[in-house]
Amino acid sequence: MEAVERSEIAIFPLTPERFSELARLIVALADYEHLPPPDEDAFARMREHAFADRPKFEAFLAYSDNKVAGYAIIFETYSSFLAKPTLYLEDLFVLPEFRSQKIGYTLFAFAVGEAVRRKCGRMEWQVLDWNELALSFYRKFDAMLLDGWLPCRLDENGLRKIIEKL
Repeated sequence: MEAVERSEIAIFPLTPERFSELARLIVALADYEHLPPPDEDAFARMREHAFADRPKFEAFLAYSDNKVAGYAIIFETYSSFLAKPTLYLEDLFVLPEFRSQKIGYTLFAFAVGEAVRRKCGRMEWQVLDWNELALSFYRKFDAMLLDGWLPCRLDENGLRKIIEKL
């Protein structure tokens, strides 16, 4: 994957040398969302997953004037009804001091471009219902907020409980 540059904004794929920058951005996102950040073990797993023979995700870092400003994490899922891959946008985050510089727009457009390049049938992501900044951002793109679809989750404890009952 090649770097993308627009004016003074550049997007580069994650490399082992840039991993610490991604980790700092994820901690900043956790702080923004009032969540505990990943611990050292989680970051070690993330590094392993990012650079495995079959990576579990891809990450892209945005730079403004050679300073890391934001990131996006993507991976593919699959739609059986479309019989095409879906590009899933796990995270899109820009540090507060870099907002209003089109960095979020550039990262989002990059992800959209990846979805098109990969011949995906759609792109999906989730947004927190209280995050008016993100909701307003995505509405500018005519993104559909899906009524009738609720995100579901089983955490590790829930997964184990099911397995124990089998």
